[in-house]
Amino acid sequence: MRDILPDLRARCADGVPIALATVVAVHGSAPRDPGAVMAVDAAGAVLGSVSGGCVEGDVYEVAREVLAGAAPRVVSYGISDDEAFGVGLTCGGTIEVLVRAYASEAELAELAALLDLIADGVPVAEATVLSGGAAGTGARLVVRATDVSGTLGTAGLDAAVTDDARGLLEQGLTGIQWYGAHGQRRMQEISVFVRSHTPPPRMLVFGAIDHAAATARIGSFLGYRVTVCDARPAFATRERFPTADDVVRAWPHDYLEATEVDARTVICVLTHDPKFDVPLLAAALRTPAAYIGVMGSRRTHHDRLARLREAGVDEAALARLASPVGLDLGARTPEETAVSIAAEIIQHRWGGTGRPLGELTGAIHHRATAPSGPSHATPAAARPDSW
Repeated sequence: MRDILPDLRARCADGVPIALATVVAVHGSAPRDPGAVMAVDAAGAVLGSVSGGCVEGDVYEVAREVLAGAAPRVVSYGISDDEAFGVGLTCGGTIEVLVRAYASEAELAELAALLDLIADGVPVAEATVLSGGAAGTGARLVVRATDVSGTLGTAGLDAAVTDDARGLLEQGLTGIQWYGAHGQRRMQEISVFVRSHTPPPRMLVFGAIDHAAATARIGSFLGYRVTVCDARPAFATRERFPTADDVVRAWPHDYLEATEVDARTVICVLTHDPKFDVPLLAAALRTPAAYIGVMGSRRTHHDRLARLREAGVDEAALARLASPVGLDLGARTPEETAVSIAAEIIQHRWGGTGRPLGELTGAIHHRATAPSGPSHATPAAARPDSW
């Protein structure tokens, strides 16, 4: 959704009807996770993707039908040996896609309000009925920490989904939940897709060098909110880091201790100067950051470890450091090094091997291990949102 957010908001502002096709479930290997969105507007323009090209043509036709007045519906796409050249996923998996239209003034206003919350970085969950229920497929409930809008048909169902959506939102999870007609848990009458919209994860890049500029660019490309921090005013300038969301002039450890770091944050320490590195890394290792990568030679890293041990950092904490930073790609230039760093971040995120796919067997698309959600969640569908 975030990838096509500006275009969607513009169409809502202009009153242009839109059909949204959203991946709500994935079984087996598939190119995109639950929550992936493709939009089709009244003029036939397409935004986004639900499968990277495998089934977009058919989804487009369904979207046009829904825009013309057909009811919202869930369509399933897969492939078997005898239909290899038909509509389906050549990767062998199955995806389920919810297609619904926002055509009336009221529907576009509802969608615009949700998009505004996402654009403002407000955590919000969107719950949509997939099957069953008094209100039928497409009924929506928008849930924030303090308020709710919309209805799924009954007060009991609204209450149960609101509670569960807030729990999933807290963990950044997206997936299908099942309920009885009045919100009874552990029943299978009504399926509800809950999608968490959380602010982009942060990338904190310390050290305003050429490698930092390249890393900031690729971090922005990957969807991170990127901050570059350096204590030297001549280096930490907006001109040198035009793609960064924030450029901060401060001692790195002071800034890190004062800013928000969560379990989705990645930290790239590119200073390789002990007077910056040691206090910065000691502070970084006290945070729940998902990844802490540190630039420097092996000799520099061994010296750095000794200094951190002297500063009281234990071995378990030191084991969290990814140093020398990046995967072995043979990188030479700052841009190539940034690709190497990004590759290691992605590997940490999804649990990949870092080896060529041609040397491996089994599933290509790794599934992250999601935090445990409500006991009635659908584990195969739930996933962390934008790590």
